[in-house]
Amino acid sequence: MEKFARIVVGYHGCNSQFAHDILLGTRKIADWEPSENAYDWLGKGIYFWEHSPERALRWAKEKYPDDFAVIGAIIQLGRCFDLLDEWNTKILAQSYLAFENSFDEVHEALPKNKGRQSKLRKLDCAVINDCIDQLSARDFIYNTVRGAFLEGDPIFAGTTISSETHIQIAVRNSESILGVFRPNL
Repeated sequence: MEKFARIVVGYHGCNSQFAHDILLGTRKIADWEPSENAYDWLGKGIYFWEHSPERALRWAKEKYPDDFAVIGAIIQLGRCFDLLDEWNTKILAQSYLAFENSFDEVHEALPKNKGRQSKLRKLDCAVINDCIDQLSARDFIYNTVRGAFLEGDPIFAGTTISSETHIQIAVRNSESILGVFRPNL
């Protein structure tokens, strides 16, 4: 991990038993299973909303309506594939072309982003995972992936500011999670 990497606060929606176990240490952070859904927005990882406990709470209530909780975490981004950095988006765009060609060669259709506002990000997930796997093969190991997402309806006429815009972090290396806490919600 990079010595002077940026540190952020993130919030993870989950069920109350998982929160209890992580917060009390009966489940170690190192044993926190990453999400590996084919539709995860930033590829595989442990997902956090950066500086947005209310968004994590809303997600947890949707996912676990009778048993929701939120965990706060101090995250050291380390080597971060940050999609707010033009250098990384350029790499990802180039990686997409190679990814697309690999599907063309075997005459298969690319995965597609689907759902309301394309919330099922199968294409994004596959391209990001492939890109990071290719970079890892060349010893560029990424601890985290970070991206901003314009989501939700415009907050007023004529704007591009959306009601659910957020920054998400996918932690690929659990050592990037320096500590956890129970947020005051």
